Amino acid sequence: TQYIAMLSPQWATHYPFGKNLTNRITTITTTTAAIATALATADGTMKTILSTRYIEYPENVTVDVKARSVVVTGPRGTLKREFKHLNIDMQPIAGERKIRVDLWFGNRKQLACIRTVCAHVDNMVTGVQFGFLYKMRFVYSHFPINVTVAGKDIEIRNFMGEKRVRRVSLPEGVEAVRSADVKDELCLSGNDLALVSLAAAQVQQMTNIRHKDLRKFLDGIYVTTKTNVVIPEL
Repeated sequence: TQYIAMLSPQWATHYPFGKNLTNRITTITTTTAAIATALATADGTMKTILSTRYIEYPENVTVDVKARSVVVTGPRGTLKREFKHLNIDMQPIAGERKIRVDLWFGNRKQLACIRTVCAHVDNMVTGVQFGFLYKMRFVYSHFPINVTVAGKDIEIRNFMGEKRVRRVSLPEGVEAVRSADVKDELCLSGNDLALVSLAAAQVQQMTNIRHKDLRKFLDGIYVTTKTNVVIPEL
């Protein structure tokens, strides 16, 4: 705008292209202001025109993307997840082992979804290669906690001396075994990190202490180790 104010009619008359240049600069300034006004939300915040992130995957993994539905296939199996609840663009890059994730005209909260989607897909790639393993230990002071794995259910007995049998149903694709070499340990494994962590959370919450002082009564089943089924080579 300051540059336009410096242009005089004599300069525009003396140089034939001066008047056209003035009109073009005015048009650009007006268009920029219109875009800024259109991108401003009701609370005065601005939207980002385009935000992009890339997801890389190794050669022994195949990633198929169609209509925001991602299918990841690797040595340990196949995982599928849909992101149709998000207004994002996901497309593979031809000739490269990358997935491009775009978000147009997103505010602050919407931009955070891009990193979340990339993290989910990265966990799927890791899961089909190495799997996920959660180790849980039994903590008790007097009444021993008895845990048995019956098919797809985990049965918890004698917690705090109660006769009630607590049962946790394992999600599809998650396996539970009692450790043979470590006392009072339960191992949960699977390819989907969300399901493995969900099963561990359900087991822990099943042994929550109620109506007692939590600083004194520490009995329960807690996650002690988070690792992979197959340790990746460095």
